[in-house]
Amino acid sequence: MGSGRPTLRVGTGGGKTGAVARDAGPFDPEAHWTLPARLREPGAVLLVACYELGHQPLSVAWLAAALEARGFAPALLDVSVEPFDPERAARARLVAIAAPMHTALRIGVEVARSVRAVNPRAHLAFFGLYAWLNADTLLADSADAVIGGEVEAPLAAWIEGLEAGGGRPVPGVRTRARPSPAHLARAMLPVPSRAALPALTAYAHLERDGRHDLVAAVEATRGCRHRCRHCPIPPVYGGRFVVVPAATVLADIRQQVEAGARHVTFGDPDFLNGPRHALRVTEALHAEFPDLTFDFTAKVEHLLRDRRHLATLARQGCLFVVSAVESLSDVVLGHLDKGHTRADVRAVVRVMREAGILLRPTWVAFTPWTTLDDYRAMLDFVDAEDLVDCVDPIQYSLRLLVPPGSLLVDHPAMRPYLGPLRAEAFLYPWTHPDPRLDALQLAVAAVVARDARSGEDAAVTLDRIATLADQAAGRLPRASVASRLAPDRRRPPRLTEPWFC
Repeated sequence: MGSGRPTLRVGTGGGKTGAVARDAGPFDPEAHWTLPARLREPGAVLLVACYELGHQPLSVAWLAAALEARGFAPALLDVSVEPFDPERAARARLVAIAAPMHTALRIGVEVARSVRAVNPRAHLAFFGLYAWLNADTLLADSADAVIGGEVEAPLAAWIEGLEAGGGRPVPGVRTRARPSPAHLARAMLPVPSRAALPALTAYAHLERDGRHDLVAAVEATRGCRHRCRHCPIPPVYGGRFVVVPAATVLADIRQQVEAGARHVTFGDPDFLNGPRHALRVTEALHAEFPDLTFDFTAKVEHLLRDRRHLATLARQGCLFVVSAVESLSDVVLGHLDKGHTRADVRAVVRVMREAGILLRPTWVAFTPWTTLDDYRAMLDFVDAEDLVDCVDPIQYSLRLLVPPGSLLVDHPAMRPYLGPLRAEAFLYPWTHPDPRLDALQLAVAAVVARDARSGEDAAVTLDRIATLADQAAGRLPRASVASRLAPDRRRPPRLTEPWFC
């Protein structure tokens, strides 16, 4: 997988097609719409994934399982790795598009337009975090419904209502006529249904010691107990998280191991929201698959709080942890309400190193409150703490994203820099008070994109970015990082998909 933004590939039906769609027989568009709406026919419901960090998409796999349990036979399509299939779209009576991320939503809107072009009478729904945050825009454009929160039960109930010919309101389903809060009630989640998805070989791999291993992607929890202001989860979940039963998580891992996975990514927003549950899952995982490795995402404050468990997680096979450090500026961290400080970041690097687990920090490199000194300090920190190969260079270019519903929209510190909503882009634009930072962000993004295309060494890219930052600040250039690091050095384990937006 590349480091650039995924794009929709509109094809002519040449992509992989799930078994239920292939078995549906010759397609007759006229008969399709003159018959009563039979949503249980194979392929009558089409679930579309757009992008989930390069992993086999869990959003549609879970929804497929929930629908199959109710007697439906949905077709699946993942446009991040296979072309848009007009035949599957034309066959469908209902198309549901997953938008758990901003990137996925932008691709999903392209998918919706392609669906409408070949099948203007299909029911069209969006679901997921970013769909819910942008429900007003989606409903005003092409969507018939938007589903947020714990989506499986309300989306299935809405489909059953359409099948029955009614328009009854369903909690958790927003339509043009009926607003609704997000559905957050815990449901009994089935084991995700993955058989109709492209094989794991099509997705991100674990790169380690010259090998590329297949990766299973699972979730042990959904939602988050915290309210970081820049995160898309609090506006939907409001500080709540939902536990997925350990048996369900293990069954999902088991089926992906059977498909060839040798590493597991826990895609929870924060795996340590419920540390006892997390440890039960990893203990069971290690007992059944002692050679399997894994990674997870957790807040800095949780890694420090639960430091006593880190050595155990390392023994169970944890290779690395992704943590949203975001910034080394206490001012920025305060405005984002991250729950940690600059001193905590330095402490967590030491704690993780002592535990034998690699820390892979992520950053919001550009915010309205980031100074040139802050940015340069981030680069210095990455170098000084020997994290050059633990930070994907795209992280140095990331700019604060403010979607509709964000807790930042009404934050007093954000308001002076915020422009009016750009509904078509699904964000509020903002301008930095120091124009040098906006110019630097564009220049860094260009360097990162160019170097990613050529497969440049991360240390060389860091040097180029540091030169840009030093020039912007009017400072003398610093010593080269790449000159101190051997080009053939051993790289730490990493996933081959570095996009985090």
